[in-house]
Order: sequence, then structure tokens, then C-alpha cells
Amino acid sequence: MEYKRFGGTIVARMDPGEEIQEQLRAIAQEERIQLASVSALGAINDFTVGVFNTETKVYASNRFQGPYEIVSLTGTITTMDGAYYAHLHMSAGDASGKVFGGHLNTATVSATCEMVIMVIDGQVDRRFSEEIGLNLFKF
Repeated sequence: MEYKRFGGTIVARMDPGEEIQEQLRAIAQEERIQLASVSALGAINDFTVGVFNTETKVYASNRFQGPYEIVSLTGTITTMDGAYYAHLHMSAGDASGKVFGGHLNTATVSATCEMVIMVIDGQVDRRFSEEIGLNLFKF
């Protein structure tokens, strides 16, 4: 992985075999990011995404392996109890044009991942909501 910072924007390239969440965490910690918007595209060959069931408050995860193109990867970097916290969603398409997606758990780069991180001057923490079952923004 390599990246370069341009003021409040970071442009990163992740390489084959690298895990997207791990590399994003490394950048955020090195750059001391507390609040940012994230977007990316690229190619992956192994990813797991989940969908949150609002009734049971449980994620159902699905793993996909093979050649996939990231159609969209978007999310936020915040903090929870003052520590790094990323919330990302991703959709990826296969060779037949079928697209699968959800809350991103893991994704391994097969060719490249081009990511743009828009750093926001500020901090938003999170707290767990018993009612919803998720870690929500805490202002």
C-alpha cells in the first residue's frame, strides 16, 4: 500500500493480497484521522459483507470468492470511546454483472484498490444503542 496526502485529502493505492480494512486502519492511525469520508473502487477476489436484521439485531454475513470488481465502497471513519472506528459498505460485481454487497467485514485486493479519504476537521464518537443494536453517531 502507498498513499499521499494532499491537504485534507488522502489518495491511497492498495496492492494484491492486502486486506482493505487493515490498510485503511493503518492509514488512519498513521495520519491520526478521527473523522473522514471514504470512497474506493478496484478489484478483489475474496470478500465478506453482511446485512443487519433490525428485528433480531444480528448480521447475516456472506462470503464471495473469485474475480469481482468493486462497484462502490463508501463509508466513514469516526471514533468509539476515542479509538479508531470505520463503518464501510461495499458492492462488488462478478463477470455476469451480478452485484452483491452490504456492510464490509473483509475484502482482499486482487489487482488494486484506489481509495480517496476526505479528512474532516472534527471528531464524532459512537455509542452502542440498545434500542437499535448498532453503534450510532454520538455528537
